[in-house]
This record gives sequence, C-alpha cells and structure tokens, in this order.
Amino acid sequence: MRLSSRPRRGQDPADLAAEAAVQDAAPARPAYQKYAVDVHKSAIDGFGAFAGEPIPGQRKIGEIRGEAISLAEARRRIAGRQRIMMVEISDRTAIDATASTDPMRYTNHSCQPNARLQIRDGRIEFYALRAIDTGEEITVDYGETHHEGTLKCRCGKPGCVGWL
Repeated sequence: MRLSSRPRRGQDPADLAAEAAVQDAAPARPAYQKYAVDVHKSAIDGFGAFAGEPIPGQRKIGEIRGEAISLAEARRRIAGRQRIMMVEISDRTAIDATASTDPMRYTNHSCQPNARLQIRDGRIEFYALRAIDTGEEITVDYGETHHEGTLKCRCGKPGCVGWL
C-alpha cells in the first residue's frame, strides 16, 4: 500500500488540513476540569499534578471522579496499601479514584499547600489558595489520612509535620 499526502479527486486540501488538526488536537477536558493540569514525575512523591496554565487564586481547578463505595469497602480496599486514591466524602461513603483518569488524582500532600480540597455535594473539588504558575506542582494538605501518622511526609517544606 502506498501512502500519499496528495488529496484524492474531489477532496479539498483545506478539508484535509482541518481533519489533521482535529486528529492532532488533545482531547477536550471535561467541564469540571476548569484549568489544564498535566501529570509528571514529582519531587515530592511518585507522580504529581502540575498546572498546565496559570491558575488564578481562589478559583476552582478541577475535580476527581471515581467509584462511590461504602466506607467499609474503602477500608477493605486500602488495607496494607501505600498508595491510596480514596477520599471519604461522608460518614458512609468514599470515592475510589484508583481507576480515574482525572489528573487531580495525582495531587500530592504538602505542609504548605497552594490548593485545598473541598467536598461539596458529594464531589471532590480542588481550589487554588493563591495564584499557581504554569509548571508548578499543585498540592493540598491531606489532613487526617488512613496512614494514621505512619507514612513519612516528603514535601520538604519548612515546618513540615513529618508524617501523614
């Protein structure tokens, strides 16, 4: 088979260029993801969520979506695991974001975060505490975790609490 970049009879070259541009374009982000967020290796731990564009302070960055499960099931799933992508959203329900494709699921902990996590109407939302520059890692204070003080904090910030 021979490939050719020349248009077939009846094809407009402009249509071919437009089609190629659509195929090369990144997939559209979901409406709940308000700003571009990239996932890269993190100096804090594993992978992290990084601002793909400037994010103004006090603005919603995006959300994590996942499977809604009972707290009992959440605790069963996290038993013995170091990497947990589970968020309790009520006294009966948790969201398991393990299979989520949302980039915010890679948000690491910091003792001096630039964002905050908020549970609102059963959704896990992230808001910038201050302006976040392109390329800056987005971090939140995890607060109370299932690690119960047994996982070393790696944020490296002055005044780090030491453990999660």
